[in-house]
Amino acid sequence: MIDKELFKLIGKNKKYIFIAVALQVLGLVANVGITASICWAVYLAITKAEPIIYLYPAICAVTGIAVRYTMTRLTGDIKDVLGGKVKKDLRERTYNKIVKLGVRSTDGMSMAGLTQVSMEGVEQLDLYYSSYLPQFFFALLAPIILFIICVWIDWRTALVLLVCVPLIPVSIIAVSKYAKKIFAKYWGKYTSMGDKFLDSVQGLKELKIFKADKAQHGKMNESAEEFRKITMKVLVMQLASTTIMDLVAYGGAGAGIALAICGAAFWGLSPIYALFLCLVAVEFFLPLRAFGSAFHVAMNGASAGKKIISLLNTPDPEWGTEEVCGKTIELKGVTFSYDGERDVLKNVFMTFPEKGMTAIVGESGCGKSTVVNMLVGAFRPKSGNITVGDVPLERLSRESYYSHLAAVSYNTYIFNQTVRENFLLANKAATDEQIYAALESVNLAEFIKENGGLDKVITEDANNISGGQKQRLALAVNLVADKDIYVFDEATSNIDVESEAIIMRNIKALSQNKSVIVISHRLANVVPADNIYFMENGEVKESGAHTVLMSDKHGYEKLFTTQKQLEEGYAL
Repeated sequence: MIDKELFKLIGKNKKYIFIAVALQVLGLVANVGITASICWAVYLAITKAEPIIYLYPAICAVTGIAVRYTMTRLTGDIKDVLGGKVKKDLRERTYNKIVKLGVRSTDGMSMAGLTQVSMEGVEQLDLYYSSYLPQFFFALLAPIILFIICVWIDWRTALVLLVCVPLIPVSIIAVSKYAKKIFAKYWGKYTSMGDKFLDSVQGLKELKIFKADKAQHGKMNESAEEFRKITMKVLVMQLASTTIMDLVAYGGAGAGIALAICGAAFWGLSPIYALFLCLVAVEFFLPLRAFGSAFHVAMNGASAGKKIISLLNTPDPEWGTEEVCGKTIELKGVTFSYDGERDVLKNVFMTFPEKGMTAIVGESGCGKSTVVNMLVGAFRPKSGNITVGDVPLERLSRESYYSHLAAVSYNTYIFNQTVRENFLLANKAATDEQIYAALESVNLAEFIKENGGLDKVITEDANNISGGQKQRLALAVNLVADKDIYVFDEATSNIDVESEAIIMRNIKALSQNKSVIVISHRLANVVPADNIYFMENGEVKESGAHTVLMSDKHGYEKLFTTQKQLEEGYAL
C-alpha cells in the first residue's frame, strides 16, 4: 500500500513523516487520558466522593485536552512543512530534469501533459506525502497501542476490537487494484483533455479560417464528456469504498461496545471499565477510517507520481567533463535509429571545419534534421562517433560545448520580455551599442527604435512582430552571443524574400570567422557554401562545392534544376 518508488522520492524529508506519526501517537495517548478522566469523574459521582476530589480528574482532563490540542496543531504544522518541502523538491527535480534533457523531448509527453504533471501532479503528491503516508503509519500503530491499554481491562473486548480492525485495510486492498486502473485512466483523460484544449487555442486562427471551430468544439466536448465519465467513476468508487469502511468501522466498534456491556452484565467487569471500553472502542477504527479516506486522494497523487517518476527516470543524454579545445566537428560512420529498427542515418561521414560555411541539403525525410539533433547533443549515435576537436562528444562537458554552440531554426523561441532582456539572455554583458549593432546587421535597428526601442516588449510567441522580423531578431540575438559554431536549421523558411536575403548575407559573413552549418530545403541559399553534403535516405550521396556538384549532374544537380524551374515558373 506504499509505493516504494514514490517513497524514495521524498529523500531526506522522510523524517517529517515519522515526527508527524510520533505527534499523532502522543495525541492518541492524550485522548485516552481524557477518556479515562471522564470515566474517573463518573466513578467519583457514583461513589459520591468529596467535591475536592473531582479536581484530580479535571486536572487530568484539562492536561489531556491541552496536550491533544498542542499535538494536533504541531501535527498539522509538520504536515504543512512536509508538503511544502516535498513540493519544492519535486518541482526543483522536475525542472532540473527537463533542463538536463535539454533539447531532447520528453518521452510521449505533450507540453500540456508536462505542465499538468509538473504543476497539478505535484500538488496531488503533496496530499499523498503529507496526509496519506503519516496516516498509514499511525493507523498501524494506533490499534496496537489501544490493544495494549485495553487488554489489561478486558482481553475479550480488546481482542475483538483488534481483530475487526484489519477488515478496513482488507476492504481498501479489495478496491485498490480497481482504483489504480481508474486513476491511471483519470490522468490519461485529464491530460488528453488539456492537450485538445491547448491545441484548439493555439490553432484558433486556423480553425476560424477553415470554419472548423464547430467540429473542433465537438471533439473538445467529447473529450470533456469522457473526463466527466471517468470522474464520476472515481466518485462512485470512492463513495462505495467509504460506505464499506463506515460499515466495518462502526460495526466493529458496535461489536466491541456490545461485548463490553456483556462483560459488565455477565462476566463481572466493572461498569466504569466497561464505560471506558465503550468510549475507546471507536478510537480503534478512526485512524484506519481516516487512512481509508486519505487512500483515494493518495491514489490520485500516486497516479500523477508515476508520470513524474517516468519523467525523472528518462535517461539523460551522455555528457562528460572535458573542455572543448578544437572547433572542428566530425561525424564518423554515424548510424542512428529512433525506434531501434529502421536506421534514419546510415554510416554518415561529415566534416565541419572551424571556419567556413557547410551546408546539408536533400529532400524532406533524407535525415537533415536528424543530423542537426546529433550536432546539438539531443541524441547519440547507434554506432559511429561525433567528435569535436577529435574528442568524442559524450566526453565533453555539456556546458563547455554549449558555450561554443548556437542554433537558429525556423521556430527559435523569442521570450515574452523586452528586446534588451532577450539579448541579455544570450550575453549578460551585451551593451546597448552592441545590441543595436546586431540589429543594424539584420536591418531591424530602425524598426526597434521607432517602436519603443530596446524596452519594447515582445509578446508571447512574438505575435507583435512579423515572421521575418522574428527570425531576424533571433539571428541578431545569436550574433550577440558570439559563439564559435552556428547551426542554422531552416532559418529562412516561411519568411519574405527581403528577410531571407538579409539572413543569408549575415550567415555568409559569419562564416568568414566561424564554423557555420546550414540546413536548408532551398538550394539557392547554399550556393555560396564552401562544402555541400547532399543526402538521400539517410546517406551522404554527394559532397563538394556547388559548381562541382552541378558539373557531376547527379542528385544535387537534378534537385537544384527542378527547384530553379519551379521558382522561375512561379515568378512568371
